Amino acid sequence: MTDYNRIARAALTRLFEPGDLVGRALVAKHGASEALKIATGSLPADPFWDVTADALTEGLRRWARRIPDLQPENDLATIERLGGGFLVPDDELWPVGLDDLPDAPWGLWYRGVIGDGILGPSRCVAVTGSRDCTTYGAAVTGDMAYRLARGGLCIISGLAYGIDAHAHRAALAGTQGNGPATIAVLAGGLDRDYPSGNADLAAAIRANGVTLSELPPGSAPTRYRFLQRNRIIAALAGVTCVVEARWRSGALNTAHHAETIARHVAVVPGSIHSANSAGCHRLLKEGGAVLVTGPEDVTELLAS
Repeated sequence: MTDYNRIARAALTRLFEPGDLVGRALVAKHGASEALKIATGSLPADPFWDVTADALTEGLRRWARRIPDLQPENDLATIERLGGGFLVPDDELWPVGLDDLPDAPWGLWYRGVIGDGILGPSRCVAVTGSRDCTTYGAAVTGDMAYRLARGGLCIISGLAYGIDAHAHRAALAGTQGNGPATIAVLAGGLDRDYPSGNADLAAAIRANGVTLSELPPGSAPTRYRFLQRNRIIAALAGVTCVVEARWRSGALNTAHHAETIARHVAVVPGSIHSANSAGCHRLLKEGGAVLVTGPEDVTELLAS
């Protein structure tokens, strides 16, 4: 891509929220550069496809508040100072798994050691679950992620407290040094690690892997952005393994994203008396997930 297209995509990550359907339609119709000009008022906004004049008007109103903050060159300079970069589709290092998403990111901000690129879904396992995990969940996660990493697989998670953090730490402990040990996908800008209590963990991840986000530096994490972030976790991995999850856990959202793009969903069973496993059992009852009891089951799914 030309430098202008890269700059345009960097700008779009600040202008459009990940799930902005009108913005996505603009890019699909006109390309990133022209869509940016339309969204910022440099070109006329005419209805097209099923995007009505009212929808465009509302979109322009929504985007107008963010136009003064559009400084993509500064965002690109910031991520470079942080030891990272910005990937766009067609880059050699662009993660191929993201191409399976119907709403792939406009680009991907990263920090850390990217090396030869991010491993494909056949070499990655997402491990996720409750923030308030039990000792059982922590132990299962640690054993699972450690042994998967020992087998040369990359563990994908979201840097949250609980299952996510245990998965990242175990992957770092188990890495054989034959690729990124673990990748954390964040719901905000990479200039600050969230939650801040896991900042040291994030630094350790960047020493042997990367932190990723579809949002530019300075972006604050929100509940909506966490839910959107989950689709990236699911797309990067060939299997999403849910260790513990409450009935309405965000981990279920990640699992549903995985199912939507025909990825495997693995579930670790728990006690029928544990609220922390109610979501796991719900996934099994709904029929889209496979029960697993160890890393061997996960690697078998990954190979199928």
